[in-house]
Amino acid sequence: MKELGIYIHIPFCKSKCHYCDFVSFPRLDNRIHEYIDYLIKEMELYRGLLEEYQVKTIFIGGGTPSYLEEKLIYKILYHAYKQFDGENIEEITIEANPGTLSRQKLKTYKDIGINRISLGVQSLNDNLLKGIGRCHTSKDFYNSYELIRNVGFNNINVDLMFGLPNQTMEDCKGTLEEMVRLNVEHISYYSLILEENTKMNKWYKEGKIRLPNEDIEREMYHRGIKYLEGNGYKHYEISNFSKEGFQCKHNLIYWRIKPYVGFGIAAHSNLNKKRFWNYNNFNNYYHDLDKKIFPIEGEEDIDKQMEIAEYLIMGLRLIEGINKKDFFNRFNIKVEDLYEDELKKYKEQGLLHIDDEWIRFTPRGLDLSNIVYVDLLP
Repeated sequence: MKELGIYIHIPFCKSKCHYCDFVSFPRLDNRIHEYIDYLIKEMELYRGLLEEYQVKTIFIGGGTPSYLEEKLIYKILYHAYKQFDGENIEEITIEANPGTLSRQKLKTYKDIGINRISLGVQSLNDNLLKGIGRCHTSKDFYNSYELIRNVGFNNINVDLMFGLPNQTMEDCKGTLEEMVRLNVEHISYYSLILEENTKMNKWYKEGKIRLPNEDIEREMYHRGIKYLEGNGYKHYEISNFSKEGFQCKHNLIYWRIKPYVGFGIAAHSNLNKKRFWNYNNFNNYYHDLDKKIFPIEGEEDIDKQMEIAEYLIMGLRLIEGINKKDFFNRFNIKVEDLYEDELKKYKEQGLLHIDDEWIRFTPRGLDLSNIVYVDLLP
């Protein structure tokens, strides 16, 4: 059977962070139960379509899934198991914010099969957290982390951010040192990106906040890489680091262009040579599901040329890069025959390392990856 990843979108949260542009709604608790019922209706629609697939990973993201009552997370996964072949699921992740977890929630997560917790920490500097609109403190993180361990979870990811307003090199270093001390299994270490319709982007344009300059921001990144690699973490994707055996299996499905289906408003899917996405509002999403219609707002066919470009772009996110033999086996053509000029140019510029087996970014190439990606698009 073909392998499949499932993403489940929970668009509810306590408050919206100042940098967040995800489809999420704070303080809409009165709509949560109704939404879960429709989420289950959507899963039921997909039952026949996914009979040939075996679910390998499930990722519950948001929003803040841990904001919900634990019985609702249990209900979602109970129905997912009922609809799809989940006999060989290897990884089920739930996103959580520090301060939203309890012992009962975590025990319920464990009982229903969740085996990976992804904590949105961002920083251990309380002033920085307040500045970006996080509704937790460093103390909340320590309390939640201890609780997660006590309940018996042994696969924890922490999301961390660098390049924040007023952030220093010492702030980054201190947070990373704590994560290493705590022996966290997986660390996602992202640069702040100012998205168009966010408070922070507005404040930046108005001159109300200042960000570290580009040189400092890049130094935060490369010092972070060096420190984490020196402490037993494998840098396996541009922004991701893990202990041996703890790479995020769900995200590897995305990066290796394997099939996945997203449930919930604004969720995206990649299936049967098509990319499609759901409505991003409740009314249209509910309307179609009431009529037993897939709540899809738009779709596009993925032709071979686009599939190849995406395979290269996503594959180059991985530090190991792209295996030439794997590329040939998938597309029945050598990558050099398609991109000879581009590969030669970026190798000469020091952005790509190319040998007989692999194509991968150099450290400089990681910083300038977008330049390369533009040339790979059809």
